[in-house]
Amino acid sequence: MDLNDPIVNLPWGGAPLHLGGALEGSAKTVAILLAAAVVIRLAHVFVRGIARALLNRETLEGTARELGAAEIKKRQDTVEALAVNVIRFFVVVIAALMILEAAFRLDIGPAIAGLGIAGIAIGLGTQHLVRDYLNGALILVENQYAVGDVVRIAGVSGKVEDFTLRRTTLRDQDGTVHTVPNGEITVASNLTRVFARVNQDIQVVYGTDIDRATAIVNQVGQELADDDEWAQRILEAPRVERVSALGELGVTLKILGTVRASEQWAVGGELRKRLLAAFQEGGIEIPQPQRVVLAQASARESAALPGVQAGPPRDKRD
Repeated sequence: MDLNDPIVNLPWGGAPLHLGGALEGSAKTVAILLAAAVVIRLAHVFVRGIARALLNRETLEGTARELGAAEIKKRQDTVEALAVNVIRFFVVVIAALMILEAAFRLDIGPAIAGLGIAGIAIGLGTQHLVRDYLNGALILVENQYAVGDVVRIAGVSGKVEDFTLRRTTLRDQDGTVHTVPNGEITVASNLTRVFARVNQDIQVVYGTDIDRATAIVNQVGQELADDDEWAQRILEAPRVERVSALGELGVTLKILGTVRASEQWAVGGELRKRLLAAFQEGGIEIPQPQRVVLAQASARESAALPGVQAGPPRDKRD
């Protein structure tokens, strides 16, 4: 056998074997596999660095400052796994096509064209799914909300019971479970982030001594903040901030205070209960809407009642 001849005739017959082409194809296959492995490995390092930088920035400057090290590591692993899996998919597909061309000398032009058409079709069909995953990754990195938070998203509100990169599951106060695709979330309102405000409007009738009513409200707010049961929930005692409106029924006082985020509803309810008792004790009147009663007496009833004449309906106000 001539070693310089790349073609070898097999002793049992059949098509001749091109050693040079086979060896060249094998070498290209190994090179492609090594290059794909290196690219995937570099993708791990590159994505890990980006995810760590994003989460560190959010931890220092953004909304993730209250997260612990374990939660940050969990979020980083989730984002890293998503990005690496996407890169790995494309690398494997490209490497497989290159191996088919190098080892088996296949014309991959039609295959690439077919994959392009299939990719367009799949992309159009799964664009909402891709958007869900990408938006979920951004929510995770930016720590817009987490499991246990009370949020308002996509027109619904409730407590976050579950969160994945594709969807968010909420349970509202009625117990109804809402599943919201992350791609539908354009604005996320977190109602339990660090602290919240007690923002209460209360009306008193015209003629009320506003300074006295303000003093009563401030006293009630301070007593609530000094109460051992509520002291740990209140960061700043509720007090009258200003006269916010002069309405048809009375004068509106704006009451503001700062509480721990998850306690805003409990503190607000207790404040209203104490204000009602304090106003009754202090003689501060809360306006009530007037009712209008329309009455019409018949001719016989009008004749029976002295001084009453039958006529059109009259307004009686109580």
